Amino acid sequence: MTEPETEDGGEAIVNTPTRSGFVALIGPTNAGKSTLVNRFVGAKVSIVSHKVQTTRAVMRGIAIHKNAQIVFMDTPGIFKPRRKLDRAMVTSAWGGAKDADIILLLIDSERGLRGDAEAILEALKDVPQPKILVLNKIDRVRHEDLFQLAAKANETVKFDRTFMISATTGSGCDDIMDYLAETFPEGPWYYPEDQISDLPMRQLAAEITREKLFLRLHQELPYSSHVETEKWEERKDGSVRIEQVIYVERDSQKKIVLGKNGDAIKAISTASRKEMSEILEQPVHLFLFVKVRENWGNDPERFREMGLEFPRD
Repeated sequence: MTEPETEDGGEAIVNTPTRSGFVALIGPTNAGKSTLVNRFVGAKVSIVSHKVQTTRAVMRGIAIHKNAQIVFMDTPGIFKPRRKLDRAMVTSAWGGAKDADIILLLIDSERGLRGDAEAILEALKDVPQPKILVLNKIDRVRHEDLFQLAAKANETVKFDRTFMISATTGSGCDDIMDYLAETFPEGPWYYPEDQISDLPMRQLAAEITREKLFLRLHQELPYSSHVETEKWEERKDGSVRIEQVIYVERDSQKKIVLGKNGDAIKAISTASRKEMSEILEQPVHLFLFVKVRENWGNDPERFREMGLEFPRD
């Protein structure tokens, strides 16, 4: 309950009751979930790249809209897993969905319901939480095709609402925020008003470097790479010294990360340091090291560092 307040003139006013809730974003790989979370939050809390399967663990982005605090859970893309890392990511995605108050299924309108999207719809039939369907990238698809796509998805799963948006431009995104703010029950906020993510800064810094790694190397580096922040030292001059290790599985991959005359690692370090400085609002001294750790994809400790549960079977 909220208590009435008195303005200077003596007239009593009543605060608007606060609302809060968790929303799990699920969908196929590369549907635009991380871009949408960053759009909702109004700041970068989840890494984005053109590569599929970039998000590896559930990432929470916290947004305030009107009187509601909306916690968005950016989950890994759901796909047919082949490796242990794949299985851990898909398990993490469905686990995030089960913990949410509302499930938001994001579909790439261009790709439609083929492949993984169709399988996700079938799995959603048995999920009890309220569900909303969001068709993304609508600026690339004809209107009549969008309506057909929405109708087909709603035939399989009973969605409470359907929205059509562009996560890149922001078109239609405010409608989703309005709906969520009105739908959540009254209750206290889960996080301080100025907090935009529950990710520790050491892990966020590692995610930033991993994004720059993907963006710089494109198709040259396979998914068998991992970044860990090993040292974080706040210095007396107000700057921070950060040491990170990029783990790869083979010497040939290490050479790719380093690049000719160290050009690749320098470019990655420069881009990562710049973004960290902007987010932390303090000077950053970043030191990157590349180490070969064969078969790290079967190391339970690496999974724990990523916030994933190691598959035992």
